[in-house]
Amino acid sequence: MVSPADAASDRLASVTESVRANPSRSSLQERYAPASICFGCGPANERGLGIGSFPNGDEVVAEWQAEPYHEAFPGTLNGGIIGTLLDCHSNWTAAYHLMLAAGAETPPTTVTSDYAVRLRRPTPSGRPVRLRARVVESGAESATVEATLESEGTITATCRGTFVAVKPGHPAYHRW
Repeated sequence: MVSPADAASDRLASVTESVRANPSRSSLQERYAPASICFGCGPANERGLGIGSFPNGDEVVAEWQAEPYHEAFPGTLNGGIIGTLLDCHSNWTAAYHLMLAAGAETPPTTVTSDYAVRLRRPTPSGRPVRLRARVVESGAESATVEATLESEGTITATCRGTFVAVKPGHPAYHRW
């Protein structure tokens, strides 16, 4: 039986090898936080959602496929999972933006200050969803992001949130 620590170590080695082999095809999470265990976006969390966010012009995009255990009821994605997808994807959009704005080589560790999700219609769980996010306001240490979740081109949920860079002493500091 493989221990959780060994499984996480194996997953980290696999992600690191993949990033080295194809750096341009690596998600922001794989490139900058391969050891992250975040439930929504941590590459090292084998039971997490595994969001992979990719810069695309002035926005950051991701595609994600639900499993049956992510459903609220048959055929429909759970609202809490939708919130997690939008939160993590928006957080990475903010971190990437702040990194570029500062001319840094790595993103600052950012956390959610506030966010609000609007569930506009049921999100089907049997096909991939697409996340799109863009920064609409920013300062030196924070960014406000607007994001959408789409299924087959129809927006099913929206989000607006503020994400802030944390300093030494914060529990999340250098988590990636």
